[in-house]
Amino acid sequence: MKTHEFLDIGRIMDEIFEAAEDFRSQLQSSMDYSPRGKAFNLGDIRDFYPAYSFPPSNIYMKADKTLAFEFALAGFSEEDISLEFKGEYMFLTVEGAERLEPGEEVKYFKKRLKYKNINGQRYYVPEDKFDRERTRATYKNGILRVIIPPREEVSGQPGVKVKIEKDTSKAGGSSGGGSKEKEAGN
Repeated sequence: MKTHEFLDIGRIMDEIFEAAEDFRSQLQSSMDYSPRGKAFNLGDIRDFYPAYSFPPSNIYMKADKTLAFEFALAGFSEEDISLEFKGEYMFLTVEGAERLEPGEEVKYFKKRLKYKNINGQRYYVPEDKFDRERTRATYKNGILRVIIPPREEVSGQPGVKVKIEKDTSKAGGSSGGGSKEKEAGN
């Protein structure tokens, strides 16, 4: 007589529910749900620059309010890179990707390096909060590091107070008082 091995559905379901519970607890611990604000707090994993997938970058603020940018630009030289401030933004431009690609026809077994020109990627750096004159940019081992210190005194224009006036028009319009006047006239 043949013996058949049967799947233990109960054990499989227990493993599935245990995995789902582990996932839920991991997700809950990484995101702080606020019932008042109905919003998730993603903490350190929030991406403030989701539009730029290239170049790989780190953007962070130090304890002394210094803003730091790190861009991975493997293969490029200092002459290929341009940084400038215009208005409230820092613009990054990188050229020369064509010379980094193999000139002849090649067959890749693995291709993970990207050589792309970058034309004016902009990064928000408020002029009134950061001292652009003291900005330092260094390029070493394929990493461009830009350090922008905070201003000693935050210079900003004073706010504008808006005067709130009392609305003197009749409240309710035609829905409240209009129907009573019609009834009184009949």
